[in-house]
Amino acid sequence: MALLVCGLWLAGCQPQSPQHAETARVVRVVSGQTVEVELAGAVERLRLVGLDAPDLRQVPWGENAKKALEEDVGGKTVRLEFDIETRDRFDRLLGYIWLDGQLINERSIARGHALFVSRPPNLKYDRRLQPARDRARILGLGIWNPDNPMRQTPSEFRQQNRNDP
Repeated sequence: MALLVCGLWLAGCQPQSPQHAETARVVRVVSGQTVEVELAGAVERLRLVGLDAPDLRQVPWGENAKKALEEDVGGKTVRLEFDIETRDRFDRLLGYIWLDGQLINERSIARGHALFVSRPPNLKYDRRLQPARDRARILGLGIWNPDNPMRQTPSEFRQQNRNDP
């Protein structure tokens, strides 16, 4: 309990809204960690920073994560905030999504739809995302549900199933 209180206090010390952000419209949710956004007249894929959501083939967690993200941001105008690295090796944008003052990356983790994964050098909100993970784990939400926990991390699942059709 003390860990949860300390984590929530630390999260409160983080900025509550983006410092420098761009407005975009979410045109499609690809998975629990990737969306397509219309930004400056072009459609770009954006990978949420600081989390790893279950693969869509990780039933039921992958579809649950995607559905939750669709409900949160699908078709909506959001604010995108970037960190040090703005693109990954697949040329996706890397960023944080804000909607109505809420950091959606944090919300996904806090509801148990994704793991917190630190991705240096993009560490801007790590001190906010880790307590969100701890809270979801303590409360047994989503992937942390003791009756139906996710037993393999998304990266382990992808590595093991890399050659599957």
